[in-house]
Amino acid sequence: MSDLYNQIVNDRGSFERMVARLPGFEGYLDRSARRKADRLLRDHLAEAVDRQIKRVAQAERRLLDNGGMRYMSRTQDAKARLQMYHDRLKGAAPGYSGFFEAVKIESAELELIYGFDELQMVHIDRLEGAVDALAGAAESGQEVDAAIDNLSALAREANDAFLQREEKLLNLHISDGSTS
Repeated sequence: MSDLYNQIVNDRGSFERMVARLPGFEGYLDRSARRKADRLLRDHLAEAVDRQIKRVAQAERRLLDNGGMRYMSRTQDAKARLQMYHDRLKGAAPGYSGFFEAVKIESAELELIYGFDELQMVHIDRLEGAVDALAGAAESGQEVDAAIDNLSALAREANDAFLQREEKLLNLHISDGSTS
């Protein structure tokens, strides 16, 4: 995450660099850069999950071609979990607070939120491996049950981890006394 943030900060235009020299304004621009980095990260993660959803659909077609109708309800369940994860990533509250918001997320809290976000990349890598295993199982007709179970469990784990991020953000708002 810090590489993406640094790239955005370094890519600022001359106007932004000039304004950043104004007392007190640099913090605003840093928050703006963090907002942009957060959105880029979230979009990247959601696109990665979307690719895996499409690959599961391909594996389903392969299973159907090989007479695997009995697996469809379970693959649909796993795919629904992946879709929920995708939707949560796309619609997530950003891991920062805006300049005029009542709740200000401090640097240490922000790093914790970004830690949760980096963990999402680990989950996506694991999901990709699980989809690889499902695709292989659909092709060979072997270990299909285990591949579906693993994918479903990993999708549930990814959703749970993302909910922890959301709960942390909510608790920050509650502990500050904000209702927004």
